[in-house]
Amino acid sequence: MNEKPLTPINPAKFLRGFDMPLLVGVAALIFFGLVMLYSASWDFSLGIYGDPMFMFLRQLRWLALGLVAAVFLAFFDYHNWRRLAVPALATTVLLLLIVLFVNEIRFGASRSIFNGSAQPSELAKLVSIIYLSVWLYAKRQHLHDVSLGLIPLGVILGLIGGLIYQQPDLSAAATVFILGGLLFFLAGGDLKQIGVLLVVAIVAAFLVVSVSSTGQRRVDDFVAGIMDPLQASYHVRRGFEAIINGGWFGVGLGQSQSKLTGLPVPPTDSVFAVVAEELGWFGSVGLIGLFGFLVWRGLVIARRAPDMLGTLLASGLVFWIGIEALINMAVIVGLLPFAGNALPFISAGGSNLVATLAAIGILFNISRQTGEGTISDDEWRSYSAVVNMRWWNGRRSVSRARRAQRAHQ
Repeated sequence: MNEKPLTPINPAKFLRGFDMPLLVGVAALIFFGLVMLYSASWDFSLGIYGDPMFMFLRQLRWLALGLVAAVFLAFFDYHNWRRLAVPALATTVLLLLIVLFVNEIRFGASRSIFNGSAQPSELAKLVSIIYLSVWLYAKRQHLHDVSLGLIPLGVILGLIGGLIYQQPDLSAAATVFILGGLLFFLAGGDLKQIGVLLVVAIVAAFLVVSVSSTGQRRVDDFVAGIMDPLQASYHVRRGFEAIINGGWFGVGLGQSQSKLTGLPVPPTDSVFAVVAEELGWFGSVGLIGLFGFLVWRGLVIARRAPDMLGTLLASGLVFWIGIEALINMAVIVGLLPFAGNALPFISAGGSNLVATLAAIGILFNISRQTGEGTISDDEWRSYSAVVNMRWWNGRRSVSRARRAQRAHQ
């Protein structure tokens, strides 16, 4: 019996269509994250779990799962989300409700299920972007109608954000609202409606802070810290101490003292402070540069996407990662009230890592389909919005004929 010889996998064929600069940037962030997580977590893991390798090995397991999800989604046609978005959202809402019923309290909040191993709020951010992108794409011709555009968008965001807020997770709820407004703008929403949405969001944020003791305390600490850094919260003061100790070049990898002397949760919320202390100003700027590079490549993929759905998905996903990173780092240096969100790729946390890698997988799938399909007139506005966000374009726009020609290349 003759057996056909196994055909070896051709790496070039396997990676065809992948955005290679993005792949390199993501690989660099993953490697950087593992190194810094091990440095930041060994003492914390020893004290909490009795094993200095516990958090690092757990992160490796979540990383393996996240890479599997990323590879699968890189070959999963993103257009399929048009029929899967509603079931995905329904499942996410169900998980958020389960969190409230289980009420598993950890670090003063109920955000997880399965003994703290999964946080549905991280999945909710990803699914919100997918669902809103699909919904806005389907309603793109009716966004100027308040009853068909702004009001349904507010209901969707209110449902998801409200469930997340009940955990409470103020930063995650705020992130969902920010991304919703951003996607509404990219889809071609009317500026007046966006202004109304912004006013409503500000009023809602004020009311939330007014009725939330946690929110009030964090805002009060933030204002006090802006007026006098010595009056900032304990968390921020310890972050300042780590940054000052690091100086320009850092004290050396693994040599941070703040993580040993009371810096709150160094493997998660405060990991950027450990980076700043051990690698100094240059290391911190290098990390910020990696996130900036990732956002830039994501916007390039969004601009080259074969349709408006791809543009919305790519833009929303990459802005989500960028916003998460910005909030985490800004909190440590006292530029924002304490939020408690993870630093993507760097902080310990399986839910955030898997969700982030899943987003990267979708980005790769969009990049693999660059040049396929045609662009209709009613989809053009989204492309113009993304391109014009780049400062060097100013008020110029790209001609439709040229953009359509590029789509066929």
